[in-house]
Amino acid sequence: MGKRTGSADLPLHGGRVPAWLSQRMARLGRVVIEVIVLEYGRRELLARLSHPFWFQSLGAVMGMDWHSSGITTSVIGALKRGLAPAEAELGLRVCGGRGRHSRKTPDELLAFAEATGVDGDALARASRLVAKVDSAAVQDGFQIYLHGFIAAADGSWVVVQQGMCPERGQARRYHWLSSEVKSFVDAPHTGIDGEPTGDIINLTDARAARARAAQVELVAAGPDAVLPHLHLPGHHDVRPSDVVLRRLHGALAAAAARAPVDFADLLATPGLGARTVEALALVAEVVHGAPSRFTDPARFSYAHGGKDGHPFPVPLRVYDRTLSVLRRAVDRARLGNGDKLAALRRLDVEARRLEAVAGGADFAALIERERRASHRYGGRTVMGRARPPAPARDESAPRSRQLSLF
Repeated sequence: MGKRTGSADLPLHGGRVPAWLSQRMARLGRVVIEVIVLEYGRRELLARLSHPFWFQSLGAVMGMDWHSSGITTSVIGALKRGLAPAEAELGLRVCGGRGRHSRKTPDELLAFAEATGVDGDALARASRLVAKVDSAAVQDGFQIYLHGFIAAADGSWVVVQQGMCPERGQARRYHWLSSEVKSFVDAPHTGIDGEPTGDIINLTDARAARARAAQVELVAAGPDAVLPHLHLPGHHDVRPSDVVLRRLHGALAAAAARAPVDFADLLATPGLGARTVEALALVAEVVHGAPSRFTDPARFSYAHGGKDGHPFPVPLRVYDRTLSVLRRAVDRARLGNGDKLAALRRLDVEARRLEAVAGGADFAALIERERRASHRYGGRTVMGRARPPAPARDESAPRSRQLSLF
């Protein structure tokens, strides 16, 4: 029987990801995937991609809008572009995508099968069945428009697909994992994300076995009746209620504690500063963290901001240095020297240890600090580059009288 991991409300948002961010998302997505495969293997990577909360956190740490349905499209697209050059090395291919790209999935899977020797017909059949189940067997009012199929060279796979309901302004994301699927029609999902609105006819629910057999009865069942529910609100700004602050304080404290030991000396990356290590601490948790730690994906937007300016503009210099550190660590690990990846692991361990005792500024103060410093980090949003903050006005100084010429 399939395992469900939770659900989430996803506000339906449009728009496009600017080129300056999409290119970086592809690079960061690739290097994060490489680290996870090196540390834990392909099976663990697929398991994480099938977890709705982790997937949302990955999108947030990549600089996408932390709460938006657009994370699904953007992350799948970034992974498809980023992993393509490393397909043979990693034994992974990201197929499908949004709209017309989804219809190319079977052909892409057959090409991957020809290159790796896996059963391409079985992969293509799985792709078609997954799409059919979520569009027909699960009648929840959401029209499927994105189908992402990530296949591994051993024949295992994960599917992330998304439907939308414009009338409600909501999206719903569906996750599948091959190792958890015993039947395509009997509780196959690892998770269904979305707002539990109205009656949902779910013929894949175990309670619908009699209906499937006799074809005379439909059983209405909510997909998230007992599992934890992640609420992703409609507001764009990141609020204190969206973040578990002690976890963020733990990451920042770990960055301060480990930076002189592991990063300034060990990594010796030119230009590496405290702010980049803070971002690395959150990336480290995406790589090493347990599923229970991703209940507040908004927290991961503190690493690299968001393209819409929430919680602050994307700090491009920090983003690029994060990429250079991770790229160097992965390259050294492939040559048999895993010291830098070990440093990333220690950073995550330290963050969890310090959560119980670390304190610091409240969330509003932390975000204000980042906004005021954004121009120094090359901050950028879809609206343009961040500008220096206006100088504070000294109310005690005498005001000069200004004369108008008009």
